[in-house]
Amino acid sequence: MVADTAFGTRRRDDLFDRLLDLVLAEGFAGLGVADLATRLRCSKSTLYTLAGSKEQLVTKTVTHFFRRATDTVEASVAQAPTAREKVIAYLVTVGDALGPASSAFMADLHAFEPTRELYERNTAAAARRVRELISAGVAAGEFRDVDAAFAADLAASMMSRIQRREVAATTGLDDAQAYRQLASIVMSGIDAG
Repeated sequence: MVADTAFGTRRRDDLFDRLLDLVLAEGFAGLGVADLATRLRCSKSTLYTLAGSKEQLVTKTVTHFFRRATDTVEASVAQAPTAREKVIAYLVTVGDALGPASSAFMADLHAFEPTRELYERNTAAAARRVRELISAGVAAGEFRDVDAAFAADLAASMMSRIQRREVAATTGLDDAQAYRQLASIVMSGIDAG
C-alpha cells in the first residue's frame, strides 16, 4: 500500500509538473479541461482526479507552482554562506522561478481572483522572509545598521508592485527581471562594505 501511495504521489506530482509547464507557457484562461487533457495526453477523468473543476485545477496548479518555487528558493538560500549572499540568492531565485511564466500566464494569474490571492499571499510571505534575512545580516554585522523592518518593508513594497504588474507597466521589466534589479538595489543600500 505504501508503494502504491508513493507511486500515486509521484504520478500526481508529475501530472501537476506537466500541467504547470503548459500553463506557464500559454496561460490557462483559454484552455478548457478537454484541451488540457489532449495536450497532456491523458483523460479528462484523470484531470478530475486532481480537482473537481477547471477553476480548482488551475488553483491547485498555481499552488503547486508556488510550493515548488518556495522549495527551490529556500534550497538556494540554504546553500548561501553569508547573509548578503542569502538575500541575493532569495531575490534572484524568486526572479528565476518567475522566469518561465509567460505574459499570458501572468495576465491570467492576475485576472482570476483565487490565483491572484495566492500570488498576493506568497508575495507577503516572501516579504517576511526578506525581513528575516536582513535582520540576521544586521545582527551579524554583515549589513550596515539599517532598520531591518524598514529595509524589508521597502523590498516588500516593490515586491507588491511587481506582483500587481505596476513595475512591468512603468518599466517594461518582467517580474523575473524586476526581482533581479531589486536584489541589486537592496544589496547596494544595506551592504556594510
